[in-house]
Amino acid sequence: MFNTLSGRFLILTIIFVMLAEVFIFVPSVARFREDYLLARLERAQIASLAVEADDMISSDLAAELLENAEVYNVVLRRDQSRQLVLSSPIPSPIKATYDMREPTATKLIADAMRTLVDTNERIIRVIGNPVRDGGLLIEVTMDEMPLRAAMLEYGRNVLFLSAVISIITAVLLFWSVQVLLVRPIKGVVDHMKSYADAPEDARQIIQPTAGVRELRDAEEALQMMQTQLTGALKQKERLAQLGGAVAKVSHDLRNILTSAQLFVDRIEGSDDPLVKRMAPKLVGSITRAVNLCETTLAFGRVDEAAPALARVNLSGIVNDVIDSERLAAGDYPLSFAEDIPATLTLRADGEQLFRVIFNLVRNARQAIMATGEPGEICLKAGEDDNAWRLTVTDTGPGLPKKAQEHLFQPFQGGVRKGGSGLGLVIAADLIRGHGGRLELQRTDESGTTFMIQLPKADLALAPAAE
Repeated sequence: MFNTLSGRFLILTIIFVMLAEVFIFVPSVARFREDYLLARLERAQIASLAVEADDMISSDLAAELLENAEVYNVVLRRDQSRQLVLSSPIPSPIKATYDMREPTATKLIADAMRTLVDTNERIIRVIGNPVRDGGLLIEVTMDEMPLRAAMLEYGRNVLFLSAVISIITAVLLFWSVQVLLVRPIKGVVDHMKSYADAPEDARQIIQPTAGVRELRDAEEALQMMQTQLTGALKQKERLAQLGGAVAKVSHDLRNILTSAQLFVDRIEGSDDPLVKRMAPKLVGSITRAVNLCETTLAFGRVDEAAPALARVNLSGIVNDVIDSERLAAGDYPLSFAEDIPATLTLRADGEQLFRVIFNLVRNARQAIMATGEPGEICLKAGEDDNAWRLTVTDTGPGLPKKAQEHLFQPFQGGVRKGGSGLGLVIAADLIRGHGGRLELQRTDESGTTFMIQLPKADLALAPAAE
């Protein structure tokens, strides 16, 4: 119970009410003590009036008057003369004197606490103003123990009443919290649990019903989130089904196109001028179609293996990529430059890193060759205390604005005619699997620069390219 919101609220309510009562208790006890002493002074004055009315009262009557007033002596001052009106033997010397004529609140509280703490028998003197202008001053001596006993009794009653009020208040607040907060919160939690069991079922989406504004705001926010999530799950399911179908079609189409490519290779040997002129275009079209199928299948592999991290030499990987692209460029006036320290070793999956760099360099080569102008591709690497960095810069025409807006979105970021736009998406996913990021640093009419950043930390949480 005490681990629940309502249970803790109940305990805190009792504690806070009791603390409030403690702050009330101290001045209340001080006030009770002041009233007690003033009442004794008033009784003593009444007794003195009886003596003044009859100067010949007996000693027994005088003792009875003092006993009723609960004092030992009564001194009344009139016209600057001090007169001992009633007296009886004092059992011990006077230990303290209290002036009740104009006491401050601080002094009353301090004197009251001193009375409660001191358990010794004490005779005290109390000075006050007579009521109804009965003189200039009245002074009595009395035993303090009855006063202390009365104060303790009063304190016990106050504390008991405070405890009753605290319990009643706590129960009422406990019930209010149960009705206004706990039950609505439990309802929200139940909705969340039922929704988690079947998030695709739109009937499980919560309908706001709370009367408390904050809870209703929470329900409306939860409703919006569940609505968006349900829609996203439905879309994801449809995309998954579509992706499966596309993967199957791409697989079969790739096989068909591969066979067609073999036939085209034989056709190229024909002496027919028309065939010779049309065959290269046919080969190019089929090659682009095969590449599209391969990249689509690669993107559709959601079970891409996690990177097998190891220490790899970056210079060797870059050299392999450049050698491959030099062959692809043939006699085209394209130069390759590299600024890779021969000893630069980083932690990565060598095969996946090769695929990423190869993709960037191939895209750069194709962009430059599409212009028909000479160009250069430069690869540069470095490191600091936090990361390894590799930049791939080309002197191509730069990326179109549309390609920049959808650069890392599948089937939308393609630059070449016939391209799928999947190469950079796959490359970004591979780098993200390393905890790093692939980002476009610069692109304009003078060229484009991509940067690969791999963290040196074992557990890197760097955000991937968006």
